[in-house]
Amino acid sequence: MAKKIDCFIPYMNEAQVAKTIKGLREIKVVDKIYLLSVNQAETEEINDCRVIRVPSLNSGETMKAIAQHAMAHFTLLYTQYSTLELGLFALERMISIQEMSKAGMVYADHYKIREGVDKKQDAPVIDYQFGSLRDDFDFGSVMLFNTDAFYQAARRVDEGYEYAGLYSLRLRLSQRHSLVHINEYLYTEVEHDTRESGEKLFDYVNPKNRGVQVEMEKACTEHLKEIGGYLQPTFSSIAFDEGTFPMEASVIIPVRNRVRTIEDAIWSVLQQKTSFGYNLIIIDNHSTDGTTEAIRRYTNDERVIHIIPERQDLGIGGCWNMGVHHPKCGKFAVQLDIDDTYKDENTLQTMVDAFYEQHCAMVVGTYQMTDFGFNEIPPGIIDHREWTPENGRNNALRINGLGAPRAFYTPVLRELKVPNTSYGEDYALGLAFSRYYQIGRVYTPVYMCRRWADNSDAALDINKQNAHNLYKDRIRTWELQARIDLNKENAERLNENFE
Repeated sequence: MAKKIDCFIPYMNEAQVAKTIKGLREIKVVDKIYLLSVNQAETEEINDCRVIRVPSLNSGETMKAIAQHAMAHFTLLYTQYSTLELGLFALERMISIQEMSKAGMVYADHYKIREGVDKKQDAPVIDYQFGSLRDDFDFGSVMLFNTDAFYQAARRVDEGYEYAGLYSLRLRLSQRHSLVHINEYLYTEVEHDTRESGEKLFDYVNPKNRGVQVEMEKACTEHLKEIGGYLQPTFSSIAFDEGTFPMEASVIIPVRNRVRTIEDAIWSVLQQKTSFGYNLIIIDNHSTDGTTEAIRRYTNDERVIHIIPERQDLGIGGCWNMGVHHPKCGKFAVQLDIDDTYKDENTLQTMVDAFYEQHCAMVVGTYQMTDFGFNEIPPGIIDHREWTPENGRNNALRINGLGAPRAFYTPVLRELKVPNTSYGEDYALGLAFSRYYQIGRVYTPVYMCRRWADNSDAALDINKQNAHNLYKDRIRTWELQARIDLNKENAERLNENFE
C-alpha cells in the first residue's frame, strides 16, 4: 500500500482554501486534509476537512495539535494563505526523496507569483546546514515531514510559544534528522511581501517585533544547550597593554567608487572631539569614479592616511586587513561604512570609552536609519537589545547582524584576521570575538546608517540573496562546531583536574 500524506493548510474562509483543497484531493497520496483556523471558525468541518482551531500558525500549541492529528506516514505543512499549486507528481517526488534520504523533512525549490503579476519567477532555496540557526531560514511554504519525526520533535516544543513553535520544532528535528533540500521546482506560491531585499533587512530588529525575538532567542538557546554549543557568560580578560601604538584609535574606511558619499564620511571623522589622538585610514580599492580625487582633497590633514592597494583581489575584509595591519593603526580600530557617517562629534570618544568601562575586546554601537538626506526612516533607532551580556554570544548565532558601528581591540583583530569577503566579514568577526571575549554595547545612537539605491544590499536578486545567506550559514556552522569543540576541551580539562 502506498504511503499517504496528511495535509495541514491555513484557513481564513472557504473561498480561500477551495482551490488548494481541490488540488490536493486530486493527488492519490493525499489522505486527510486539516484546516488550521486562527480566526476561530464556527464550524467543525468545511468541504469534508476538519477544522483545527489554533492561536497562531507558528505557535507551540499548533505544532502539538498537528502532531496529535497526523496519522499518515507523512505530514505536509503549508504556511501560506494563498492558493497552493503543486507540480505534476510533486508530492510523490517529495516522498521518494524523503524515503531515499531518510530525512526528517524535505523542502523544495519553487516558483513565486507576485501579487498582481502573472509571470512566474524562480524561487530557489538553499541547503540547510548544521549552523542554519537563523529563525528566518527560507524553506518555502511547503514542508513535508516524516510524521514520526515530527511527533517526536513536537513533544519537546514549549506549548507556551506564541511565535517560536515552528522554529523550535525544526531545531529539535534537526538534532536527530536531516532537513533535505530538493533542487527541483515542485510548486508555485504567491508572494505577498514584495519589498526589495534592502527593505526587509531590518525586520528582525524592528521594536514592534521584540516579543517575537525574545521567544526565538529562548528557542535557540535551548537548542544550543541540547547540542553542546551553548557558552556560559564567562569571558577571557582584556588588559589593553599588548604592544605599542602610534594612536589610541583609527577609523577604518574601505571604499570603492563612492564619490557621492566619501566626503560626508571623511568629514564626520575629522570633526570628532576626543581626549586622545586618532587617525583615519582609508583603503581606496581602485576607485574609478572620482572617489580617489575626492579623498586627496583631505590628505593635507596629517590624520588622513590614503592607501591604494597594489593587490587587485581585495574585498571589504581584505581592505580591513590592510588598514588594521598598517603601522599607523591605533590601539582600537573603529568601523565606518562608506555610505554612512558618525552621528556627531562624540562618537569616537564614546566607543573608545566603552572598551575601558566594560573591559571588552569589541564594542558595538547603536545606529539610526536614515535616507540619503539623513532624514530618519523606519524602523528608526536600531539598538540591538537582543545582545545582552548574559546571552548575546549565543543569540548571535541566530540573528543576521550585530549592529554598528563596530570597534575592535587591534591586537586581537590582527591575530584573528578579517575574512577577505565583501559580505558577512563583520558578522564572522563578531562571532569569533564573542567565542572568547565580552562584546561591549553602546545603547545611545552614535551612527547614521544611510539607505539609498546604491547600497550593496539594496535590491539583490534571489540568487545573490541565497549566496549571502548560504555564506552566513556556513560561518555559523564553522563557529558552532568550534564552540562545541571548545566546550568539550573545557570539560576534559575540568575532568583532568579532578583526577
